[in-house]
Amino acid sequence: MFPNPPSKKTNFLQTLRQSNLMAWLFLAPALILLTIFLFAPILSLLYISFTNGNLVSSRWIGLANYKRLLIDADFKQIIFNTLYFAIATIIPSIIIPLFLSILVNQKIILREFFRTAYFIPSITSLVAMGLGFRWLFQNNGPINDLLSQLHINPIPWLNSTTWAMPILIIFSTWRQIGFNLVVFLAGLQAIPQNRYEAAELDGADFWQKFYYITLPGLQSTLIFATITTAIFTFRSFEQVYIITNGGPSNSTNLLSYYMYEQAFRQFNFGYAAASTSILLIIALILVTIQLTIWRD
Repeated sequence: MFPNPPSKKTNFLQTLRQSNLMAWLFLAPALILLTIFLFAPILSLLYISFTNGNLVSSRWIGLANYKRLLIDADFKQIIFNTLYFAIATIIPSIIIPLFLSILVNQKIILREFFRTAYFIPSITSLVAMGLGFRWLFQNNGPINDLLSQLHINPIPWLNSTTWAMPILIIFSTWRQIGFNLVVFLAGLQAIPQNRYEAAELDGADFWQKFYYITLPGLQSTLIFATITTAIFTFRSFEQVYIITNGGPSNSTNLLSYYMYEQAFRQFNFGYAAASTSILLIIALILVTIQLTIWRD
């Protein structure tokens, strides 16, 4: 008697197990690195947020840090500042490079020059650009000198609770435009040109082509650009540190800068970790909303 040949079901299960094993083997290095540098620090952060961690001691205090955040008037102001800064930065950082990319994508003179010029701020040191902006908008800086020549009263840009935040928003938007411009250019070049040619034959104008061809063709690119811009915006620290130091009167203090102050100036590591957890939750909620909107 000959042994029964293995069934097709058995062969399929063996192949599936082997393929799963190979997949896990290939994924293992990345998963190990993510665990060490991402998941483990996040878990450690959450643990510290439930302690009174400082330079002297660390003991479990439960939700005390989070309760303190809820009643802290300064923290409420900082949450408002962060959301205001994020929304006011993300919207122009998407809209402006989207239309600039359409213009640059056309066969115009010096197209490569404009592409490079727009991208330069994205690769320039944040510290250098922040110092430049601070010099431009200081009380006796070039902007106020220009206003004086136009017989307009100088404006205390960085000492004004009205103008300091818009300066940070302009700076952050200007820096992000170049990166998003290159991303949108790559997305535009992936859209087949015959769609635009067919639309032109049907008499479609610019806005019709933009709405029915460009936007659907850039959907995945728009999702990527929006999420990366949101991440960049929520972790904004250098511009606040260099240009305004969170002032005047806490009007430009963002969560990232507030965490730095609590952790490395006042050494309230537990409280800083709790505020960081809140920032993480806010970022996850906004990214989820963005993904839901674009998918719909």
